[in-house]
Formats: sequence, C-alpha cells, structure tokens
Amino acid sequence: MHPLDGTDTRLLSALAGDPRRTVVALAQKLGLSRNTVQARMAQLEKKHAFLSFERRINPVSLGYPLMAFISVHVQQQKLGQLAHDLAGIPEILEGYGLTGSADLLLRVVALDAEDLFRINGKILACDGVDRTDTALAMGELIPFRIQPLLDRGSADGQDSQAPET
Repeated sequence: MHPLDGTDTRLLSALAGDPRRTVVALAQKLGLSRNTVQARMAQLEKKHAFLSFERRINPVSLGYPLMAFISVHVQQQKLGQLAHDLAGIPEILEGYGLTGSADLLLRVVALDAEDLFRINGKILACDGVDRTDTALAMGELIPFRIQPLLDRGSADGQDSQAPET
C-alpha cells in the first residue's frame, strides 16, 4: 500500500471523528471540492483503507455479552483447512496466525460461560487442533482506535499541503 498524503490523512481523520459525514459535509469541513473528496474516497477504497461496516456493530446488542480470546495450538500442515473450518463457527469474530507459543488467536463471543464451553468444544473438534487456552475478556481498556496514527502521520509532515486531485 502506498503511503497516504496529508489530504488523505485529513480526510480519514474527519471520517474517524464522524463516520456518518456526507461527502459534501467532508468537503466543507476540509475546504476541498466535493469532487476531490469523492475521488479521494474512491482511491482510499481501492487502497483498502476502510474496514467493513460490521466491525462497528457491538456483539452485546446481538445477545453475546461474553468475549474471550482463545489461543489455539494446531498441526501446521492442516492450517489451511482448519482456518476454513473455524470460519464456519459464527461466534468466532476474528482470528490471527501468530508466532510464539500458540499458532492462532481467536476472538470469540458467547451467550454465557456454558455457551463458551460449547464453542470451545467446536473448536477442539476441528481436525488439526491439538489444544486451546481460553482467556475471558474482563473489560476493554483501550478500544480500537486509529486517530493516534492519523495524528502521528500529520505530525510527521506527510505532505500536509498536498494539492487537490
């Protein structure tokens, strides 16, 4: 991915502050033309700068108040099929391949402790899983954020006076 210039960073910062802003409202706030904002938004979309909307939906509102992180130890030669099988478990919100003692880290939601036990059983039943370690999330201390990185990019002077495109 190519680095973002100052205009892109300002646009993303404005969106982070109010993701419901229209293109016209963004243009007014940033002092850019509507066409420039629209073109930049299209470029950012092509660069995969935006995550999916579903990341903004709180699982608690869907009835899943319990969150856990499950470290999974796997047989490496079965990792491809295992990832596919794990993606079939709806309560797994995301999963990452890791270096270190565990091979995968899964973020999982559950209705309650009994439901988490059931989900863990489904994970353990997948071919290629050797064992799991589960840690309950007790509370979110630092929510997902991107603004500090956007601020850092602006402070580094990344083309903050870029011409309109």
